[in-house]
Amino acid sequence: MSRLLLTRATVLDGIHGPASGHTVVVEDGRITHVGPDTEAPQGADGDRVVDLAGRTLMPGMWTCHFHATYHELGAKPNVPYGNDFPPSYQALVAAKNLHTALEHGYTGVVSAGGSNEVEPGIKRAIEDGLVPGPRFRPSGRELSTTGHANDAVPWHWHMPAPGAVRVCDGADGFRLGVREQIKRGAEVVKLFVTGGHGTPGPKDSVEMTRDELAAAIDTAHARGALIRGHLVNKPAIMLALELGIDIVDHCDAMDDEVIEALVETGAFVVPSLHFPKHFLELMGDGLGFNADAIRADLAHMYETIPKAQAAGVRFVLGDDYGAVGFPHGLYGRELRLYTEHAGITPLEIIGWATRNGADLARRGADLGTIESGKIADMIVVDGDPLADIGLLADHKPTAVLKGGTVVAGVLPHS
Repeated sequence: MSRLLLTRATVLDGIHGPASGHTVVVEDGRITHVGPDTEAPQGADGDRVVDLAGRTLMPGMWTCHFHATYHELGAKPNVPYGNDFPPSYQALVAAKNLHTALEHGYTGVVSAGGSNEVEPGIKRAIEDGLVPGPRFRPSGRELSTTGHANDAVPWHWHMPAPGAVRVCDGADGFRLGVREQIKRGAEVVKLFVTGGHGTPGPKDSVEMTRDELAAAIDTAHARGALIRGHLVNKPAIMLALELGIDIVDHCDAMDDEVIEALVETGAFVVPSLHFPKHFLELMGDGLGFNADAIRADLAHMYETIPKAQAAGVRFVLGDDYGAVGFPHGLYGRELRLYTEHAGITPLEIIGWATRNGADLARRGADLGTIESGKIADMIVVDGDPLADIGLLADHKPTAVLKGGTVVAGVLPHS
């Protein structure tokens, strides 16, 4: 079988700093060799040899808070949340958004909720080759209680429930809700545990009881699914960590005690600061009293994230792209935000995007780093992103490889 030899690469393997003058060999979709050019196997008949001429070769990235079905969500305020388009239309939106992520170098995506259980079908379409897309862990409707922050739309005279939400009440209600979503193909269950962080509900509200939260987490784990929660205030964060939640979305009240619990449990954190920062810059004091609160939350997180990073908290990328005024495709601006405002180094943020993302998706054994034996999901960057994060933040990669096949961009001519 023919091989792909990527020579004279600067390899950023997701573990160490850059290594220049390296060759990476790909065969049958997997990496079979990584090492200095001087130790590389010779090309044979049928092999493709590509001289990267010093370009950076790094693992494909993961975005781990993704709403594939969302497009200008919230632009129609009188429409039930997530029913702004019919499910067939939402499937096309999801396919487009996932392809957009792939073009930007995100070869892996983990969902944080989607309307009308559309996402599992899109995953199958990608795997069957009907549409191009990244490796995808789909979700279903977001689960929470009657009247919670995203159940605040007007009652619509017995029209169908909001397409992005399934309301549950009581421990048994959440057991049923989680089982139902997993039956319909969800691999990630999303809970709304608190208000705050872009929702109509106050950030100090706790919208699930301890029994409800425990039932949801236990049921998801019993069926092999990941479970995540919209978690903003400290009591709810600490309770969710105690009960074993896998992913904390937002974590706005992170402090030393929360950091300690995150390290002890190994839960992942998606700060998703790009969304509030974007709207603060867009509207400023036009946000009203929320503007000062958002500024304070951002300042707190900018100060706390480096402490948490140093302590060993596992951060990943992702945000609420697809909300009104916040389109898919802006993903790279997250990289700039965390490096410029939170003091995270480019090497650390690339670790969030690669190794940590694959670990969250439970694919760390075969993805997330460039090592012999791993699947060849990689991106080629024209330059050094450690010296200029803008090469990732502001531009699509030169080439995106999924399983050793170029799926976006082009490799340099050999």
